[in-house]
Amino acid sequence: MTLVRRAVAELVGTAFLVMAVVGSGIAATRLSPDDVGLQLLENSLVTGAALVALILAFQPVSAAFNPVVTLVERVLGLVTTRDAAALVVAQVVGGALGAVLANLMFGLDAVSVSTHDRSGGGLWLGEVVATLGLVAVIFGSVRRGRADTVAYAVGGYITAAYWFTSSTSFANPAVTLARTLSDTFAGIAPGSVAVFVLMQLVGGALGLGLVLLLHPDPELPRPDVTEETA
Repeated sequence: MTLVRRAVAELVGTAFLVMAVVGSGIAATRLSPDDVGLQLLENSLVTGAALVALILAFQPVSAAFNPVVTLVERVLGLVTTRDAAALVVAQVVGGALGAVLANLMFGLDAVSVSTHDRSGGGLWLGEVVATLGLVAVIFGSVRRGRADTVAYAVGGYITAAYWFTSSTSFANPAVTLARTLSDTFAGIAPGSVAVFVLMQLVGGALGLGLVLLLHPDPELPRPDVTEETA
């Protein structure tokens, strides 16, 4: 499997993920203009469903769609430094492309810099929690030999995390950067990005520590019911 194929998978997958996030946010505000709760519900369900589909489709090639996930893979020795750098660049480029396409599909300017300020201790803590949980869900599943469940686990987790985290669970630096390019429901002001990304990296590091604590042996088979209840 060539690095080019993996990079293309990451670029296209991240582009579609951002289109799902931004596009559904635009659609939600138009379809339910007077109900923010319903807008968030629509946005979260579409994002979760898209993640399941995209991971299932691209996982045989590469389906991180997230620089934090790729960095964790690098720390675990699953990818080389060169490959990780290329995949992160592809994710960032794909995310930007997805935001532009979402804007254009809904008749907006290709780029409209977001003015949606997202700052404050609660939101920053929300990003730590959201990213920690995402890393734990992905790599906890993988290290227990259940990689085939990752698509459903991630889709379900992100759908829920939209609601139980104060930040609505960005949990992804590439998606965060892309969302600055759309001054719509899902947007984030450029001035809010740096701390969001920092908190995502902190959450990723904490998530990695938790994964290594709970699943130190990636070859460990899933125990049967007798072993778990003994």
